[in-house]
Amino acid sequence: MEKYLVIIEKAENNYSAFSSDVTGCVATGTSVEDTTAAMKEAMEFHLEDMSEMPHAKGISQHINDGIFRNGEVAEVFFITEVEVQIPHNA
Repeated sequence: MEKYLVIIEKAENNYSAFSSDVTGCVATGTSVEDTTAAMKEAMEFHLEDMSEMPHAKGISQHINDGIFRNGEVAEVFFITEVEVQIPHNA
């Protein structure tokens, strides 16, 4: 299992999530908990079809890389990690 950084942003009527480790994988939900669960499911599905697994950097590496200083993250956001089961064919 790998732990991938997930950023959850508060929108007007819901929450949205993305991971800079897994490009193109996003999810939404009505609460932080729902969004986290939806993102975990989306990431597992997304990773099944990838020929090369992205490396999970972890929160400290993302902070060092400056992901939270580029102005693209919403003012209200939550940071978490999602533990994802890596497919056996990876």
